[in-house]
Amino acid sequence: MLTESDMPPLQMLVVFESSARHLSFTAAARELGTTQPAISQQVKALEGYLKTPLFKRVYRGVELTDAGHILLKTTQASFGEIRKTVTYIRKKNKTPRINVATDFAFSAYWLLPRLPDFRKRHPDIDIRLHTAQSNVDIGLSDADLAIVFSNGVHSGFYTDKLFEEDVYPICSPRLLEEVGPITDLDQITGVPLLKLNAGDEEKWMTWETLFQQHNTSWSPSHSVMEFDNYTLLVQAAIAGQGFALGWGSLIDDMIDKNMLVGLQAFRSQSHYGYFTVVPQPLVEDPIVKTFKDWIHSQND
Repeated sequence: MLTESDMPPLQMLVVFESSARHLSFTAAARELGTTQPAISQQVKALEGYLKTPLFKRVYRGVELTDAGHILLKTTQASFGEIRKTVTYIRKKNKTPRINVATDFAFSAYWLLPRLPDFRKRHPDIDIRLHTAQSNVDIGLSDADLAIVFSNGVHSGFYTDKLFEEDVYPICSPRLLEEVGPITDLDQITGVPLLKLNAGDEEKWMTWETLFQQHNTSWSPSHSVMEFDNYTLLVQAAIAGQGFALGWGSLIDDMIDKNMLVGLQAFRSQSHYGYFTVVPQPLVEDPIVKTFKDWIHSQND
């Protein structure tokens, strides 16, 4: 059992370590939020306790004695172990949480309907969901994991494809009944169209690209209603306001529920898609791995 005679007060050792590391009582005082005379007094008290000098006073500063070097090495190692242990205990007792970033469309149509399953399986993990109007800028995000629409190339991050871009025209059952069966892509140019007004950097499939891939000319005869939000575009399609492009994995549930009809004969695919993106330092984090594995299991 330690007694007062076995160990000097901990504060003395803290003051010594800072003073020895900086080789300056003034710098130690600044770091510890006290005054230089108070630091000097603590050091003198420690030297008195040990009955040996720890510093040599030299011109414009101090130097460590042999005893000072030995004590510095020991205090730094000991404080390092204490710091690691305290961090471990605090982290262990803290409720685990993961910060997830994605766009509104993926969050609303794919992630949120599936999250109850994750919460049931892992009730001890809190989830903080960050959503963006358009694609997530992972370079500015503090997310532990992001789900982004891209080509999967993100320097400094580990990426894994969740699903590829699979696009086809969609509309409400009522609108399809009004305009009649669509057997040729040219027919779509003669009906009201809804268009996602995405920026050039976002690389979403467009009507023009879909028509090009099917070797068909894009020349709509009706006015086109444009949206900068995919969730609003889908709601307009459900309301029967026109034909839109549907991203398969996002709108599958609405097709299954007969809220929308998918004209899959005119589908197109690309090397873009949704990817899970994790900062390299967090690749082996157990909470991140748990959430990432669950996400990919939902797409099996």
